[in-house]
Amino acid sequence: MNAAIIFALLFALMLTGMPISISLGLTVLTYLFAMTQVPVESVALKLFTGIENFQIMAIPFFILAGSFLTHGGVARRMIAFAASLVGHWPGGLGLAGVVACALFAAISGSSVATVVAIGSIILPAMVEHGFPRRFGAGIITTSGALGILVPPSIILVLYGVSTNTSIGALFMAGVVPGLTLAAGLAALTWFYAWRNDYPCLPRASWGERFRTFRDSVWGLLLIVIVLGGIYSGIFTPTEAAAVAAVYAFVIAVFVYQDMPLARVPKVLLDAANMSAMLLYIITNAVLFSFLMTSENIPQAMAAWMIGEHFSPWVFLLMVNVILLAAGNVMEPSSILLIMAPILFPIITRLGIDPVHFGVLMAVNMEVGLCHPPVGLNLYVASGIARMGISELTVAVLPWLLVMLAFLVLVTYWPPLSLALPHLLGIRY
Repeated sequence: MNAAIIFALLFALMLTGMPISISLGLTVLTYLFAMTQVPVESVALKLFTGIENFQIMAIPFFILAGSFLTHGGVARRMIAFAASLVGHWPGGLGLAGVVACALFAAISGSSVATVVAIGSIILPAMVEHGFPRRFGAGIITTSGALGILVPPSIILVLYGVSTNTSIGALFMAGVVPGLTLAAGLAALTWFYAWRNDYPCLPRASWGERFRTFRDSVWGLLLIVIVLGGIYSGIFTPTEAAAVAAVYAFVIAVFVYQDMPLARVPKVLLDAANMSAMLLYIITNAVLFSFLMTSENIPQAMAAWMIGEHFSPWVFLLMVNVILLAAGNVMEPSSILLIMAPILFPIITRLGIDPVHFGVLMAVNMEVGLCHPPVGLNLYVASGIARMGISELTVAVLPWLLVMLAFLVLVTYWPPLSLALPHLLGIRY
């Protein structure tokens, strides 16, 4: 009954058009002060202690690094490198878009930043070379979502903070699934282009490939620095985020010299705005989690599922349905911050690996970014491609079906996520 009241309040506030972060906070305060005897002091204390977490600092640093990379010419060089490798295959520029999205996602950690940086360059080029606009838009919208799964993913950081799961283990668990999904999207792109006889680029010489690699190597090195630094023990994920931000600033301003110093304040302000928005959502989600825990709702759900003898497979199916449904009305960070603390006690009782579950949630968030009505990638790609949301939704559908098939694979084959962390002996 308590859970029904809480969620009814939340959805009623959301239906008014109120931002999800404010809806969460008002739901908590209304319920606590109207239906419980919780003192105001404990709410204020929970607000403070809930975000007093060293790992949360990784979020603004990774966002700042992504902002520098988006504005610093790194994307253009990565597209040139990817095109030199796969451009001569059917649908070469489309394949280059998938590869470039995977590479850029691995240094920015942001799905939207990947769509903006790669899409704004490669979509006009694809149209100029004779590709249908819908084909290019479908590729970039879905491939851009790799930023949620490929480390350093901000969503995986949020999951780690919410559930006290090792961020290093989550990052490494996202590598193989991220590469697998990129391969699936690339395979569909190749087949689609081959069947429709779309154009391809001239085969690049090894000299051209080396030159484009040399031009992009400073950006690619960020992957090595972040992941290598974390798993060699040189620094923590939070310290890696700070190093990434400083490194991205140096290569954008002083190495590539694509960003004048006069533009740096704007980049800092954009990153601060995004960070403030996410931290505000986190703060209210912490309060919501506190309310759910104090009312014993996750514990009651876990006890009910154990009593009904739900198997982990059935539970994971239910989770996918719930998360995909939530993706119709909320953006990824809000879904994760609300659902992860509720579901985590249940997966603990059912014996589901928390790192595997984190990857599963991230893949669900990827799918949510690519379908209406609130898929952020759709809206960003719509502006870049100058296409309506309904038209873009149809264009995205073939690649979205690949993502849904991949979601089933990730859900029911845990070794895809866990093999690499186990191979490297990462403890969590």
